[in-house]
Amino acid sequence: MRDFIFQLLFVWYPYVCLTVFLLGSLIRFDREQYTWRASSSQMLRKRQLTWGSNLFHAGILFLLLGHTVGLLTPTSVYTLVMTVEQKQLIAVAAGGVAGVVCFVGLTMLLHRRLFDVRIRSTSSAMDIAILALMWLQLCLGLLTLPLSLAHSDGSVMLILSYWAQGIVTLHPVDPATLQGLAWPYLTHLVLGMTLFLVFPFSRLVHIWSAPVWYLGRRGYQVVRTRRPQPASRRPAE
Repeated sequence: MRDFIFQLLFVWYPYVCLTVFLLGSLIRFDREQYTWRASSSQMLRKRQLTWGSNLFHAGILFLLLGHTVGLLTPTSVYTLVMTVEQKQLIAVAAGGVAGVVCFVGLTMLLHRRLFDVRIRSTSSAMDIAILALMWLQLCLGLLTLPLSLAHSDGSVMLILSYWAQGIVTLHPVDPATLQGLAWPYLTHLVLGMTLFLVFPFSRLVHIWSAPVWYLGRRGYQVVRTRRPQPASRRPAE
């Protein structure tokens, strides 16, 4: 039974989540473009939103980049410049700082969403659920940091990277290799995949609309100020 559960969660479930993530986003963009927005509440408690949003986005972008590079870079590539142990130490240090920054910002966003009556009344159940899910996922990620330091040889990091690379290359590893990991790692993986599953049904779809193309545009936006009319042209009062 244990083998079946691990097969279900770490071999089949990732592909279900990725399929829903990609196809669901495409279908929503095609059929419900008027719901494709971040649904900002910046007019309510703007100061707390500014701090929370900036801290959250700075932290989460660094964490996403770090997880992507850390998990999907082949061992044979990064060992050309560093050892496995050094890579894990860098990941723990950088991920810890970014995680704390993201935690502070996300906690502020979740607090205003739950405890401000006006904001809560304009929030959907999914708005609150997705923030709570990310907050829980972030707590689990921070909980794995001391566990990673206890495995300074990088063995756990290698298991996780081999699993992630196997999913992406359509050659999943034997899920039995994950059975020796501590529960925070396993729960962190499952919850992370669940975020991909619910992504198309939440406000997170606005990530696809990030204006990355803006950085590479050739021209400049021309902005002209409105010149005051001469006194002779002003309408008589």
